[in-house]
Amino acid sequence: MPEALRVAVIGVGHLGRHHARLLSAMEGVRLSAVVDTLAERAAEAAAAWPARPVQDYRELFGEVDAVVVAVPTDVHSEIAVPFLERGIPVLVEKPMSRSVEDADRMLASARAGGALLAVGHTERHNPAIRAAMRLVKGPRFIEVHRLSAFPDRSLDIDVVFDLMIHDLDVILAMSVGEVASIEAVGVPVLTSRYDIANVRLRFSSGCIANITASRISKDRVRKIRFFQPDSYVSVDYASQEVEGWRLVRGGERPGIEGGAIPVEKDEPLRLELADFVRAVRDRAAPLVDGEAGRRALVLAAEIAERMESVV
Repeated sequence: MPEALRVAVIGVGHLGRHHARLLSAMEGVRLSAVVDTLAERAAEAAAAWPARPVQDYRELFGEVDAVVVAVPTDVHSEIAVPFLERGIPVLVEKPMSRSVEDADRMLASARAGGALLAVGHTERHNPAIRAAMRLVKGPRFIEVHRLSAFPDRSLDIDVVFDLMIHDLDVILAMSVGEVASIEAVGVPVLTSRYDIANVRLRFSSGCIANITASRISKDRVRKIRFFQPDSYVSVDYASQEVEGWRLVRGGERPGIEGGAIPVEKDEPLRLELADFVRAVRDRAAPLVDGEAGRRALVLAAEIAERMESVV
């Protein structure tokens, strides 16, 4: 492998541009190409973060060591599979694909080509979540609020796949067991798809998760709270702040102690890309691999199937 890892970003829309920005400044990495079907957009990105502008991703075969796929969800599999079959590592944005069948196709191609497949569940790289995961042991109740203003992108998928899937991935990483039951309601407000949804999940461990996701909120909120025997952990994804509180027994009456937990703040997307680069160089597993991406997608799909509209 060359000293500088040659990485290309395929799709330089809103999120792809951030991938290009961060990769261009990363030590040991050369942003070799930026790809977009719109020539003007590819050229603009190439000028901002020096790289070769490309319109057809197939031009990259044999010229890159890894790729980041940040195109619309519908074509994730179509673009990722040819690279995986050639043994070229791929980081694909979340959700992993439009369907579980496409996800399985990507996983099969990765196995056949001996290629690394990572999925961009950025919140798992959030320093606040990394700090909280050391404190969360056997949660009994999880409450999530992920609210955002109406976006100008990702409108080809509903809010479960657009926003809620971040929290589904985080919760599944907490070892809460298998999903035992799902209750879900949603409302299409500004699009024909669900723009706000509430889901109640019960796990085999007895843990219950209540998750609300909305892309029609005036305020931006990204919080998750874990309640477990004798302790409580609260995470603000956006501010990267964590609070932990626990019950202290003894004396005449029990007390509560705790407060802010130290968090070394950083840009989650940068950490995600650094993890991908490390995994490629070391031929090691990424933090969020293809199987983890598939698990979150399967759960999101099951929620979508059980969704009841309140309209």
